[in-house]
Amino acid sequence: DWDQVWPLLAVCAVLFPVVLGHGRGLKMLEMGDDAAYALGVRVERTRLVLMLAAVLLTAAATAAAGPVAFIALASPQVARRLTRAPGPNLAAAACMGAALLVTADWASQWIFGADRLPVGALTGMLGGCYLLWLLCAERRAGRI
Repeated sequence: DWDQVWPLLAVCAVLFPVVLGHGRGLKMLEMGDDAAYALGVRVERTRLVLMLAAVLLTAAATAAAGPVAFIALASPQVARRLTRAPGPNLAAAACMGAALLVTADWASQWIFGADRLPVGALTGMLGGCYLLWLLCAERRAGRI
């Protein structure tokens, strides 16, 4: 219902600029705390602000859509493999998360018909299989 959308939009309108404003600091934090500090990033403050924003955005999305397991795990990994980007690509991960969620919703409606399976159950089953595949692939590559 639209009554649930307006609070979510308000949270996003406040937090998205905060996250985008700290994007440079996040890139610098990938190089390590010492390098980021040397480049002028307030490491602890940036980490605290971004963690708080991530928790609030996740809480708002979960409150609006319900628990949808493994989307947050799978979407950045799939987006990274598709774009072949070296670091975190937030736009591609967000678009991939939206695409995965819409596809899971469509599949739960189409496959199960009138006996609709909750989207969270479907994403949990598929996400669990993806997690196992990802762990096996990383182990074979020698990264684990």
